[in-house]
Amino acid sequence: MKMTSDQKVHSFEEVSKHNQTKDCWLVISGKVYDVTPFMDDHPGGDEVLLSSTGKDATTDFEDVGHSDSAKEMMDKYYIGEIDPASVPLKRKYIPPQQAQYNSDKTPEFVIKILQYLVPLLILGLAFAVRHYTKKEE
Repeated sequence: MKMTSDQKVHSFEEVSKHNQTKDCWLVISGKVYDVTPFMDDHPGGDEVLLSSTGKDATTDFEDVGHSDSAKEMMDKYYIGEIDPASVPLKRKYIPPQQAQYNSDKTPEFVIKILQYLVPLLILGLAFAVRHYTKKEE
């Protein structure tokens, strides 16, 4: 790893803000990497890198079993160290942002009622048609 005199120590909070395709930082083995220029070239796709943002990606990186050349390639993306005191012991789960489907529950109730009533009405109509069109034998 290149160790320069202008080596910077980054807080975990700062690193977690870099979680976009056009601005992506990862923490691997206590080191911070700006992998933004590598997003298009990563063999696993940019989704793999993005899924490792906002956490310590060491396990993700090692589980894949990267080649020695891939590990050497990391040097050019190295931008500093992570401040170990800023890394949370446990990552809290943040559910993905989703638009609320239906905040007003009244129409949802009507839909549920109709799901039962419509088939019953069709069934009743079928019996009525059969009864009135049945030939007398």
